[in-house]
Amino acid sequence: MSVPPQLLELKTIGDLRTRGYRSVSVKDELRRNLIDRLQSGDPVFPGILGFDDTVIPEIQNAILARHNLILLGLRGQAKSRIIRMLPSLLDEHIPMIMGTELNDDPFAPASRKGLQMVAEMGDDTPIEWLPRSRRFGEKLATPDTTIADLIGDIDPIKAATRKLTYADEEVIHFGIIPRTNRGIFAVNELPDLPPRIQVGLLNVMEEQDIQIRGFPVRIPLDLLLVFTANPEDYTNRGSIITPLKDRIDSQIITHYPRSIEIGSRITQAEAWYDRGGPVKVNIPHYFREIIEHIAVEARASEYVDQRSGVSVRLTRSAIEDLVSAAERRALINGETETTVRISDLQFVEPAITGKVELVYEGEQEGPQNVARLLIGRAVKAVFKKYFPEIEHRSTERSTFQPVIDWFSEGNGLDLSIQLPHAEFNARLQSVSGLSRLVPAKVLGISNPGEKAVAMEFVLEALHQHSLLGKDRLDAGVSYNDLMGSMLGNLDLED
Repeated sequence: MSVPPQLLELKTIGDLRTRGYRSVSVKDELRRNLIDRLQSGDPVFPGILGFDDTVIPEIQNAILARHNLILLGLRGQAKSRIIRMLPSLLDEHIPMIMGTELNDDPFAPASRKGLQMVAEMGDDTPIEWLPRSRRFGEKLATPDTTIADLIGDIDPIKAATRKLTYADEEVIHFGIIPRTNRGIFAVNELPDLPPRIQVGLLNVMEEQDIQIRGFPVRIPLDLLLVFTANPEDYTNRGSIITPLKDRIDSQIITHYPRSIEIGSRITQAEAWYDRGGPVKVNIPHYFREIIEHIAVEARASEYVDQRSGVSVRLTRSAIEDLVSAAERRALINGETETTVRISDLQFVEPAITGKVELVYEGEQEGPQNVARLLIGRAVKAVFKKYFPEIEHRSTERSTFQPVIDWFSEGNGLDLSIQLPHAEFNARLQSVSGLSRLVPAKVLGISNPGEKAVAMEFVLEALHQHSLLGKDRLDAGVSYNDLMGSMLGNLDLED
């Protein structure tokens, strides 16, 4: 909620009292502003896709119930992004007693300094207006996090300089949680926080009773606490202690995109591929589906550790690498426009190998081979959506038999990754019957570049169905007759 400009001109507690200002707790403030947002139809979490019917309603329910909450899910499920959007539900400004460390409420000061100022000056106590940007605190939980970082500690230098005893509250140096008083505090990767540090959060969450080195300080903190965590069965570094888990009111489970369409929209929103450089790179729509299917295949693969998850960052990095491969080829060939190719998918491998954790069988296969397997499965899955079913030689003559026969006659096709469009197209056109297999209307083909890439798509799909052989060259690939390739390899070994 925005604050009227005339309110921002108020300078003292007396001014607030005269204008009838009333303070509310941060949870009531979030609840009120969420109600306004829902009634007006304005988006609460703009840009968050795929959670409209699952995660977002649960978060809204937790806020309406004034709950502390935890987002539990695998990596790359927008947990951190969501919690960083929660401050948008705070008021733009709220008043605080000027110069106080704990953002003291003018009508309910929490710190010793705030209490003293009100006691001495009363309604003349000066105030300042705290923006919402200063009401959000965040800490990435790490094993070296201390109670001093989160809650605070005694400052011996302050005690010596001001000649105070350790029993005086003035010697305390407050941590990030008290300094976020009247705001939202988030802990990312909560299980990584050592158990003894998690214990320090217990009283903060319910009793608001802070104890620092045996010195009890009763500070009524006003906070919304939000946590994120990976599932405990994956995070071997630690777990959430039971008493703390019990104090977290709502546990909300996040998830990966549940459809290719949603995943593609997320990737399109996140990836940097419209670069505005000297080269225009065209991306046929089915390539976006192939990229999304790579992630889908990885999340179901027997070679990938499913407990670790496969982040949506994989698809973002993959499509950026894909575009870069096409962009680089065009720059080398002096072209101003190009289309991504199936052969460019080999440059997606670095985006996969660094973002999937393999089980033992996957380690035996090797990260690069697993990446190639996932890409091949994705190509095969998307091909089925747009082309007739591929039949094997053992059945009656198939739609693709003329192309298979062309290769079985001893012909081969080398496709260098750096081929300019004219040469690339000419080589594909030389394959008998290949051009006729491309359904231009179904694929939405609008230029010769896309037609040539669709022809390459057919060859790769035939290879993935074990009907064509393919050899990887240093600078590209070579398609050939499957049986001839197998016999050639046997001869080589002999």
